[in-house]
Amino acid sequence: MVRMSVAILVVVSLLSGCASTASNQQKGAGIGAVVGALLGKATGDNAKSRYVWGAAVGALAGAAIGNYMDKQEEEFREELADTGVNVVRNGDELWLQMPGNITFNTGSAAIDYSFHPVLNDVAKILNKYPKTTLIVEGHTDSVGSAEFNMSLSQSRAQSIATYLMTQNVAKPRVTTIGYGEHQPISSNNTAEGRQANRRVELKIIPVT
Repeated sequence: MVRMSVAILVVVSLLSGCASTASNQQKGAGIGAVVGALLGKATGDNAKSRYVWGAAVGALAGAAIGNYMDKQEEEFREELADTGVNVVRNGDELWLQMPGNITFNTGSAAIDYSFHPVLNDVAKILNKYPKTTLIVEGHTDSVGSAEFNMSLSQSRAQSIATYLMTQNVAKPRVTTIGYGEHQPISSNNTAEGRQANRRVELKIIPVT
């Protein structure tokens, strides 16, 4: 994953330095295409990780999938109430959205010590339900350079993943991806929007 992030940074830098005759729109389209292709490769790696872990723990099927995820969702909502972490259900997947302002100091990938108990509760539930794989995604706002934001998002995702693994979450379950500023969920033109975009998302996917 580190190599992937470096590749993105290099290609974005090269494209940004293209001939001055290229329009901003053309350069933007080129950067988006390259980033999309590289992130697509990362998604392929995630699929491989899910396959390997699924072979180890066994797959879910049919109605068992929804029931398994229902129980996890209930426990996450109970444990994470009033922590600032948002629990989102998306089909048979669960997303834990961790706002950057409660997880990290500004510009840092070091997890705030006060957030450790929250991650301990997350790990406890993850370990109770091993028939899932995890994708830890880092996201930033658009302030600063795209290169810095990409690096910071990857480092933050890796910090969360590493901490969960210290709490006995199995390493083969976990994949990290840094998206930098490329997947905002709100406008970067307001302080509130930028705060929403600075986040780490933990996607919990059933093994099927």
